[in-house]
Amino acid sequence: MPDLNAIVKAYDIRGIVPEQLDASAAYAFGVAFAKFTNASSIVVAHDMRPSGPELLDAFQRGAIAHGVDVTNVGLASSDLLYYASGKFNMPGAMFTASHNPAQYNGIKCCLAGARSIGIDNGLREMLVTATAVLDGKEPTRAVKAGTLSHINLLSEFVDHVVKFIQADTLRPLRIVADTANGMGGLVVPAVFERLGAFELEVMYGELDGTFPNHPADPLQPANQRDLQARVLAGGFDVGLAFDGDADRVFVVDEKGRGMSGSTTTALLATRFLRTHPGATILYNLICSRAVPEVIAELGGKGIRTKNGHSFMKQIMDETGAVFAGEHSGHYYFADNYRAD
Repeated sequence: MPDLNAIVKAYDIRGIVPEQLDASAAYAFGVAFAKFTNASSIVVAHDMRPSGPELLDAFQRGAIAHGVDVTNVGLASSDLLYYASGKFNMPGAMFTASHNPAQYNGIKCCLAGARSIGIDNGLREMLVTATAVLDGKEPTRAVKAGTLSHINLLSEFVDHVVKFIQADTLRPLRIVADTANGMGGLVVPAVFERLGAFELEVMYGELDGTFPNHPADPLQPANQRDLQARVLAGGFDVGLAFDGDADRVFVVDEKGRGMSGSTTTALLATRFLRTHPGATILYNLICSRAVPEVIAELGGKGIRTKNGHSFMKQIMDETGAVFAGEHSGHYYFADNYRAD
């Protein structure tokens, strides 16, 4: 029987399949998610990892057995799942292990409105319930089981994303995106098709959870090398490196130089302070000093926070921040349910 204590982390659930995370554990977490959220409906999705469909099926069976109606959006990036949670105002569960190697999978959970769940506001309670289920002490099932429905939200999500862009300010650019055989291969081309000013080339766009080209972790410089070489060889203006579930991105400039998440945070802060003078911007503990300096120079209010999306989203809610960035390549937007 899997040891669930080993896979429940600070912000999500993540472990090796099937040794640490199998269908029985996924079912148990489905029950636990239903009980913790006490929701009548939830939304779920999975990434391109081979184990995703089986694990998600078990998870949703657990939720359905306890009276929860499940909306399955199928293959999705994490940000698409967060959008669905916000749009439908439902708790959500995303099966992904982000940048981890192929043998891993996991679950990112959120409350209705894409509000994050971490160890201090839900995962610990879910761990207790899921462990009880595996021990044969499943809570009493609902008299009436929930239902399962499927929906494709990609087009609606793209509509949502392009609303963030001021089309009249765009200039023609040649862009190459390395989606690392992850979910960016689905989402990124769909977004750029709506943006006529840009020419896009996609590297490693096939969805393949075995990651045949390189690990889907753009934070590591070695995983940006192919992209940097392509930017130089193809004369591109910019390169974009995505992780496995496409909720992190790193930028490569026209000279093939990788930009840190801190630099990108500062650039995005500049954009937001132009449209929202005096706004509050969050940045995490390991961002460079350039970030608060840029925010202060432009008249904004910078607030330094702990690392992790749970903390970021909580402080955004408390302070009314319009944007938050992490050195790790996560960027959160108030108008996107405070999510990536």
